[in-house]
Amino acid sequence: MKAWVGLCGLLLTFNVSAAAGQSTLDLLKAVAFAGHQTDYSGVFVYQYGNHVEASRIGHIGDANGEYEKLESLDGPRREIIRHHGQVWCYREHQMVQVESRQGKGKFPMLLPDQLSALSGNYTVKELGTDRVAGYETRVLLFHPNDKLRYTRKIWVGMNSGLLLKSAVLNDRNQVVEQYAFTELKVGKDADRAWIASNEVKNLPGLGQMGQDKVEQAVNSGWVVDALPSGFKKTTELVRPMHGNHAPVTQLVYSDGLSAISVFVEPLEAGEDENEGLSSRGALNLYHKVVDNHVYHVVGEVPPITVMQVLNSIRYNGSK
Repeated sequence: MKAWVGLCGLLLTFNVSAAAGQSTLDLLKAVAFAGHQTDYSGVFVYQYGNHVEASRIGHIGDANGEYEKLESLDGPRREIIRHHGQVWCYREHQMVQVESRQGKGKFPMLLPDQLSALSGNYTVKELGTDRVAGYETRVLLFHPNDKLRYTRKIWVGMNSGLLLKSAVLNDRNQVVEQYAFTELKVGKDADRAWIASNEVKNLPGLGQMGQDKVEQAVNSGWVVDALPSGFKKTTELVRPMHGNHAPVTQLVYSDGLSAISVFVEPLEAGEDENEGLSSRGALNLYHKVVDNHVYHVVGEVPPITVMQVLNSIRYNGSK
């Protein structure tokens, strides 16, 4: 497994039917549970450092379930379509079906069963209202109670309920990365034409059960001893990985706002054995060879956190 593999599984879109008088916790619960109910289409911009890229997104629900399309507007053509747990990516001039975990990558995720614990790790403040892409929003700030996670700021549409903007800030209050809609149509105004296009109708494997539906969790025996408080394991699996001969063990942890993925694989001949730390926006990756295994830890957390997590990985034996 090479650098940045697995990054796409860390981010998701969420939306909410929010009323101006909702409490913060009620708003977050609605965000987590109602994330599939709004039809919308638009353009959003992702920015980190001097890098800026624009993407077009569409999300539509009909009698056949949810459809979602994400396409880049800059550089080489990149496109992802999702339906019923299935994912297709544009590769080598055609749409090909891929493992669903490879095709995620948008706004941050909230996990319903962890919302009540957020107050133990973040101080949550409402900062008033603001306008994003022409829409009124409520602004919330999540300030961490330790140095092991980032501050997060979100803008939630008052009427549509969509998350319209999201920013990650470091301990100097500098923006590490941010997503923001620049154009947005909601409800009946959302673009639906692409659902009826031949591109969607001719997707290979359309109508089959998505891979996420049949994937089985495992207990691999790998454990992490030094997770930041509030992080709980959400996924553990052993999976094949493109470019690897042996399966890779993956463990995913989340505190409800941020996610950390741990990958463990046997060391293969010719693989880079040098320890390394790299970053892209709020995502930090640390990899290291330990006892003939390669550990990769990637997360939406500061560099010190991914290093702490990796150095506490150990094998406890299968149970």
